[in-house]
Amino acid sequence: MARIEGKAVFVEGALPGEQVRVEIVKRKPTWDIARVTHIERANAARVSPRCPHFGVCGGCTLQHADVSLQLAAKQRVLEDALERIGRVEAQRILPPIAGPAWGYRYRARLSVRDVPKKGGVLVGFHERKSSYVADMLECHVVPPKIGKMLPALRKLIEGLSIRGQLPQIELAVGERLKPTDQATENLVYALVLRILAPLTRVDETRLIAFADAHGVEFWLQTKGPETVAPFYPANASLAYTLPEFDVAIPFAPTDFTQVNAAVNRVLVRRALILLDPRPGDRVVDFFCGLGNFTLPIARRGAQVVGVEGNRTLVDRATRNAERNGLSARTSFRVANLFQATPESIAELGPFSRALIDPPREGAVEVCKALPPAGTPDAQQRIIYVSCNPATLARDAAVLVHDRGFALTAAGVVNMFPHTAHVESIAVFEAQPQE
Repeated sequence: MARIEGKAVFVEGALPGEQVRVEIVKRKPTWDIARVTHIERANAARVSPRCPHFGVCGGCTLQHADVSLQLAAKQRVLEDALERIGRVEAQRILPPIAGPAWGYRYRARLSVRDVPKKGGVLVGFHERKSSYVADMLECHVVPPKIGKMLPALRKLIEGLSIRGQLPQIELAVGERLKPTDQATENLVYALVLRILAPLTRVDETRLIAFADAHGVEFWLQTKGPETVAPFYPANASLAYTLPEFDVAIPFAPTDFTQVNAAVNRVLVRRALILLDPRPGDRVVDFFCGLGNFTLPIARRGAQVVGVEGNRTLVDRATRNAERNGLSARTSFRVANLFQATPESIAELGPFSRALIDPPREGAVEVCKALPPAGTPDAQQRIIYVSCNPATLARDAAVLVHDRGFALTAAGVVNMFPHTAHVESIAVFEAQPQE
């Protein structure tokens, strides 16, 4: 952000501290948007983008900044949101969590369009600030195997009878729970084809040949996410593991899992260190999903109740607990946490610790419904994992100013390198009574 004659100007393509020439592309009464036309003095952390599609493709926005600068910027975003929106300040800033900067996206949703003017079928992310599909021949944030496969994938779809009725391909990368002698690697690459018309026999033959040649698995989705089913091989399956906790979690390719598997492992470890569950503790895991945090907490010996609004995820989490031998220390409930009340929270029973991992909308109703710090049923410690600094800050204001907890620590998690997405983790503790 810069200022021209006192007016705020948001400059696309510039980095902090740079001197640049810009052109205004949008004017508003109190702010403008501009883009860089020339860099007079560059930030020392400016780097050359790796991907030739950067600037057109909307999948990344920060490839021109060194990863260390990206982390510093995200930490600033988090601190500013807490101060400006929540009127709170963390007592301690946690070291940032980072992982691989390239090839990290184990989940991606690629759009498909048949565009004769651009030579045929396009497969990729949308262009920046556009509904058009970027003309991509490579991608460096998905695993290299997939990033290099885009031209072949385009050619495959061009040869299908339903090329105009296949709007989306969803990528999900997992692990093999039972490695085979024939497998050359332990990773499984699932491609979910969203199809609006049935495949022909010729289509099926082409998909099978492609899967065999490129080492991928095809799933089909005819309607909503619940319709996804393996196509080839018929016994296709996915899972991810948390080796530190001896946990394996099977999932469907349309289930929510963290995009960055390597960072997720570190995030779970950090969350459990901060939560510090011990044998005999009773813990509640709000928005538990498949059990990403629930099962490791149980592995530490605590009794855990996972609460989730999606019945399918609850059923899968229950099976995952059984598979990992943790049924005796876990239970799961279906509940709409966006309508949480003190009564619905009390029905879960007393808990000494809580973990909250909500979607972007946050967990304000849960925070409002928790027992105030200092009361007999209050949690002594709350770990909040957030994918949206604004809603975290809003909810932090509730926990601190209304519920009486202290924000003792907060830090960022670089779940999405080269994007402006800010994941974070915060610790709230009951303040000692005077």
